[in-house]
Amino acid sequence: MKRIVLWGLSTLSALVALLGYHTSTSSVMATTSEGTFTGSLQAQTASGSGTTTSGTPPPSDGTSTDSAGTTSATSGTVTGDVAQTRWGPVQVQLEVSGPTITNVTILQYPDSNGRDIEIANYSLPQLIQETLDAQGDSISMVSGATYTSEGYLQSLQSALDQAGL
Repeated sequence: MKRIVLWGLSTLSALVALLGYHTSTSSVMATTSEGTFTGSLQAQTASGSGTTTSGTPPPSDGTSTDSAGTTSATSGTVTGDVAQTRWGPVQVQLEVSGPTITNVTILQYPDSNGRDIEIANYSLPQLIQETLDAQGDSISMVSGATYTSEGYLQSLQSALDQAGL
């Protein structure tokens, strides 16, 4: 009887140790959340001169109006609204030159634990690159980072709206 109890306890201990072990799904694991994710477009397009065709100064909100009365983006930095996700906030900042997104910086992202940082290290560079490649049009979510992707897209849309893109 003593052997059966000892065998049962040792089996239970082995199962607890086995199921309690957490493995990493990525070979790269950040240990801190210091710094921000950024990406920039190498080839920049020429921006407008800063004045409208009528000779009046442009509006102070970073937009310009052409002779047809159409408002378009000029150069500047635009910060999107903070998007609250299940795992934490996501906030995007864009640098624009005319109608072109030249740089994307992630100001906030979920980073409360190692798994959040791992997901951010995996997904945010992909989202930034896709934003620069597609210029804000049809950005796909990253598989395995659904909440971070949704927050990124919400904040990106807010920044695009503010930039007039």
